[in-house]
Amino acid sequence: MIKVGDTLPDVTLQEYSEVEGEGCRIGPNAVKVSQAAAGKTIALFGLPGAFTPTCSAKHVPGYVEKADELKQAGVDEIWCVSVNDAFVMGAWARDQKTGGKVRMLGDGSAEFAKATGLTVDLTAGGMGIRSARYSMLVKDGKVVTLNIEAPRKFEVSDAATLLAQAKSL
Repeated sequence: MIKVGDTLPDVTLQEYSEVEGEGCRIGPNAVKVSQAAAGKTIALFGLPGAFTPTCSAKHVPGYVEKADELKQAGVDEIWCVSVNDAFVMGAWARDQKTGGKVRMLGDGSAEFAKATGLTVDLTAGGMGIRSARYSMLVKDGKVVTLNIEAPRKFEVSDAATLLAQAKSL
């Protein structure tokens, strides 16, 4: 399992864009984690699934709400990573109004979740292998803080906790 001091796994996530931008076309775009994290401080949080109750009602909204404060504390980008495809993550981004605040990154085959060791088996509930619920601060690709939730909990991976950690660095 990934721990403080480790480097993020060098995998590729997918991000859906509705408008063309610098180096970005409409539709899913590959996001190579090592390149995207280089030279940046990232507030990264993982969760089990798009449109699920806690994720939609608490986890993502907290990061959207605290985005400006996180940036004032030195965070360059906020990433939400979930085992969903880029199209679902794009629809969820619209629903959650994350534009310009939180990058919604799809880990469709759970490569990132598996490479970090932060998986949870939700097969019994029909969801398969998913990401555990967690948050971390990452500086230049290295994990600086890591907050992993106990099963079915939402106590340490919230935006307020990560914001306090960012301010203390």
